[in-house]
Amino acid sequence: MLSRTISACAFGIEAILIEIEVDIRAGMPGILIVGLPDAAVRESRDRVRSALENSGFYFPNRRAVVNLAPADLKKEGPTYDLPIALGILAASEQINGNCLDDVAILGELALDGRTRPVRAVLPVAVTAAQAGIKRLIVPAKNAREAGVVEGIDVFGVETLADAVGILTGSKDAEPVKVDLDDYFRHHAIDGADFADVRGQEHAKRALTVAAAGGHNMLMIGPPGAGKSMMAKRIPSILPRLTLDEALETTRVHSVAGTLNPGEPLVATRPFRSPHHTVSYAGLVGGGATPLPGEISLAPNGVLFLDEFPEFDQKAREALRQPLEDGKLTISRAQASVTFPARVMLVAAMNPSPTGYFADDPRAERRSTPQQVRQYFAKLSGPLLDRIDIQIEVAQVNYDQLSGDRAGEPSAAIRERVQAARDIQSRRLADVGTHTNADMTEKQVKQFCKVDKESDRLLRRAVTELGFSARAYTRILKVARTCADLAAEESIALEHITEAIGYRALDRVGMPR
Repeated sequence: MLSRTISACAFGIEAILIEIEVDIRAGMPGILIVGLPDAAVRESRDRVRSALENSGFYFPNRRAVVNLAPADLKKEGPTYDLPIALGILAASEQINGNCLDDVAILGELALDGRTRPVRAVLPVAVTAAQAGIKRLIVPAKNAREAGVVEGIDVFGVETLADAVGILTGSKDAEPVKVDLDDYFRHHAIDGADFADVRGQEHAKRALTVAAAGGHNMLMIGPPGAGKSMMAKRIPSILPRLTLDEALETTRVHSVAGTLNPGEPLVATRPFRSPHHTVSYAGLVGGGATPLPGEISLAPNGVLFLDEFPEFDQKAREALRQPLEDGKLTISRAQASVTFPARVMLVAAMNPSPTGYFADDPRAERRSTPQQVRQYFAKLSGPLLDRIDIQIEVAQVNYDQLSGDRAGEPSAAIRERVQAARDIQSRRLADVGTHTNADMTEKQVKQFCKVDKESDRLLRRAVTELGFSARAYTRILKVARTCADLAAEESIALEHITEAIGYRALDRVGMPR
């Protein structure tokens, strides 16, 4: 007898429905899986057979042929264990095959019939709902993740027997639903607070501007100046995630398998801080079937790269296009996959190979000018041009560290950032751009007009300091953000001056 079951596989952050056909026919008992399965799918033969027998069912004393369609798409992972097992039960008439109509199923099986969580459940739930499928059966630990999707009833099962009970109606079960508003209220919790940061008012102002406009940022300072401490607090001053942003972020983490068990959504902006020894594939993503890297695991959040010059040059340069386009395409022989990459890049580095500025009395030895040039030469001009804000972070003095006065709390900074973002949203609503940092050249000309005095200052900056054309555009974008923070309609001279002050590497003429 023939049975049909619906499952799905991930493709980037999307999902493709897979039809699983099971045909029981005369022959040596066993399972033959066709349809371009990988090793993990082929191994499901033994998992499924043991799970059936240990769950009180029998494996038919005949040959089961399992076809995964479409046959030209490679199938990976243990996702298909549960639907294959249920297909065998229907094909061997242990359950009525009609109960598999209008339901999508996915899940890994243990040998005793328990279910184990799998990746990419959220994209599958979205795709199934869009296809008009009414029910989705997943492992219990994935149920809340899928339950955020409207238009489909999600049932979480602990065992194969539970899945059979739900399909046949012998087990009462309520679909899993997640109250998104309630979840956001209780889980959108800020982490570390800027109130812990003593001194560094210049750096905190620059971070506020960066957060308000979505600008990329580079901090240059000695060890212990607080660069990492401040970077970790950036998510606490960014606007809270919207539902669409949360769903996009969760999709990526669902595909990567990095969601915490029982966590339906990523409710806070991600903060990713890979070590400088991370590989190219680890930072960008990759694999035979591409999986997201650190860039794509921080969508709508912060990607912090400490010891920036120490990262692999190929990996560093791979940041250039994602930072410009907000997306990352990984091409392989079989297909090309696109992941979101709209991140706020925050990088940090020392001012010299020895870690200190040339006039710092703590430096045991001084770096030669040649060593400093070689150190900064690791960062290419095109990459630095994509970093809107570049600042020097000085060491905090003892009086600031020992004082009782706490810094400004993140909540107060976030209010200003949110107000500036609201201004940008209204201004850019009709042009499809999110923040000032995302503005195109045409939009910069439209929204970043300056008066004659500001124009003269910009001319001097370009001609005397040698700013590139891209740096000129970045200055205007940052100045627009400074004006938004001040709730000013027009960009004034003070805003241009502040924006130029954030081009540390251009101002001091450090080697590029």
